[in-house]
Amino acid sequence: MPRLSAILLLVLSFPTACVVSQTRYDELQAELDQTRADLAERDEQLANIVRERSALQESVEQMTEALATVRARNAEAARRMQSYQDLLARFRSLIDAGRLQVKIERGRMVVVLPSDVLFRSGDAFLSPDGQRAVREITAVLVTITEREFQVEGHTDNVPIRTALYPSNWELSTARAVNVVKTMIEAGMAPGNVSAAGYGEYRPTLPNTSEENRRANRRIEIVVVPDLSGLPGFEELNELSREENP
Repeated sequence: MPRLSAILLLVLSFPTACVVSQTRYDELQAELDQTRADLAERDEQLANIVRERSALQESVEQMTEALATVRARNAEAARRMQSYQDLLARFRSLIDAGRLQVKIERGRMVVVLPSDVLFRSGDAFLSPDGQRAVREITAVLVTITEREFQVEGHTDNVPIRTALYPSNWELSTARAVNVVKTMIEAGMAPGNVSAAGYGEYRPTLPNTSEENRRANRRIEIVVVPDLSGLPGFEELNELSREENP
């Protein structure tokens, strides 16, 4: 009888043990699921951190590159400003004598010579004084490295009709060509200089007086390239306005 009681007690207690084990299993499964969810969240956070770090690194690299570009552009602007100031200094005696001007026009550094200094009226051949002036100017320009020059001829609006120069187009172009030839004779590399004629179509002043027409009759030696896209151009332009009020 005691043996039967023990067996009965064991049988009755087994379902309770199973219930306890199932409950614990469910608890552990829930903990496991939560742990997996936590790990997935941590993995996503880590992936976000990695992406953010990568984006930050890329941003730093872009900023570093942009800063280097700005520094290089500013250095180039400073160099060109110094070149302009050096050009003013070297041409100072001619500027003060009224024989030329150095300006910034259309975003370009320009040496302006009155035609009356270089040519006789209606003629495209340089006078002796004109040849000396062009040679003197060329001696300075050849020291400007990595630059090319375009010589531009301009006239007033008074018509000319001769066998050599049927219009101001021919006169202005012939004058520019003769200046180029003299510059080459004075040491300018032929591949660094070109000629163009604009006739009366790019006046600096309205052709309403003899004084204005005299100003429009000119040779311009343009330093290429264009400066207007550079940092510091406004300061350079302001300096030009101060020199040529």
